Amino acid sequence: MEIKLKINGINKEVTIKDGEYLQSALKRLGFLNVRKGCETGSCGLCTVLLNGKPTLSCSTLAVRGIGKEITTLEGESVEVAKFAEVLTDEGADQCGYCSPGFTLTVIAMKRELESPTIDEIKHYLTGNLCRCTGYMGQLRAVKKYMEVK
Repeated sequence: MEIKLKINGINKEVTIKDGEYLQSALKRLGFLNVRKGCETGSCGLCTVLLNGKPTLSCSTLAVRGIGKEITTLEGESVEVAKFAEVLTDEGADQCGYCSPGFTLTVIAMKRELESPTIDEIKHYLTGNLCRCTGYMGQLRAVKKYMEVK
C-alpha cells in the first residue's frame, strides 16, 4: 500500500505492508534512531512524536501517521543537542540505546508542561525504561533541562 507521510517536515511517499507498524516503516526508511525494544508498547524505546505528542511507534500502525507530523530524533537536532549536553553534565549518559525515545519524550514534556513538579516529571516519563541506570542522574538532567527548581 502506498501512503504519504510527513516525517521531520518532509513529505514522503512510502510503501508499507498491510498491518505494518510505524517503527518498522521508519526504520526501513533509514531513521535508525527509532529503536526496537519490547515490541509491546511497554519500554518507550520506539517513541516518536506524532503531532508533537510522544507515541509508541512499535504499537502504532503506519497508516495512523497519514496526515500527521511525525518527528524522530533527527527532526529535533537543536533540542537534542541541548539535552544531550545536560545529560552529559549530570553524568546520566549511559549506553544510549534508550536515549532517542527518552529524549523525544523529554522534549515533548518541556513543550507541554510549564514548571512541572518532580511528581509530574516522573509521571510523564512513566513507560520510558532505561536498563543501565537508577534514573536519579536522568531526573537531575531533566530538571536542569526544564529549569525546574
